[in-house]
Amino acid sequence: MTIPTVRIGVQLHPQHGDAPGLCQAAVGAEELGADLLYTWDHFYPLYGDPGGTHFECWTLLAAWAALTSRIELGPLVTCNSYRNPHLLADMARTVDHLSGGRLVFGIGAGWFRRDYCEYGYEFGTAGSRLSALASSLPVILSRWSSLVPPPVRTPPVLIGGVGPQRTLRLVARYVDVWHAMFPSSPDELEPLLPVLSRWCAVEGRPEGAIERAVGIEPDAVGSDLRYADGYVELGFQQFTLGVNGPRYDLAPVRDWLAWRDSSVR
Repeated sequence: MTIPTVRIGVQLHPQHGDAPGLCQAAVGAEELGADLLYTWDHFYPLYGDPGGTHFECWTLLAAWAALTSRIELGPLVTCNSYRNPHLLADMARTVDHLSGGRLVFGIGAGWFRRDYCEYGYEFGTAGSRLSALASSLPVILSRWSSLVPPPVRTPPVLIGGVGPQRTLRLVARYVDVWHAMFPSSPDELEPLLPVLSRWCAVEGRPEGAIERAVGIEPDAVGSDLRYADGYVELGFQQFTLGVNGPRYDLAPVRDWLAWRDSSVR
């Protein structure tokens, strides 16, 4: 078996901290040698104090783009429901330029009901949100080609999600990176791999064209390195380590980076 090149990402949760801390942590992740820098696209904390501090995704990414010079960055993931797809494409193109061509365009169908209710978006159903995502993706890709100037590079498209019938088919059709979100162990993902294989065959895409990514929750970053080789054996190449506020402690990331460097074949 050929061991894939491993990449380590850091997802800074934009909650329970402050803007200077988020920016300092972004620079720190790059200085440590992480490969990717992510945040999420929500309007309220996902856990902890529901009334805690929180910051918006794309404006934060623009700041990070200006503060960093090497690390790839993007949303994990932006919610398709929150912005017109033409506008979203333009925002992504602008961040790509601000970063010098380092944007990874992560997108998903959306799920956090509070965001929808508080900001006046129609929540709908999981099915209607996935249908909207399927409609938006070709619009976004087309808009990138017509913008002046276009993105520095065509941003790699990442979809986050594990739904076997609709999400994985969209993965097979459109994406460069499949992010299998935040499972508790490799065993959870193993049954999905033949499903993805079937959809790739249907869509006429080689599986090898899709990078596989997986996330580790903040409270497991210190312990789940034990599973890393198991994920690699399943073909996962990218590992996203969650880091929460208010301290944005990057120390546990060092062990993952050392493992990455020792796993180079």
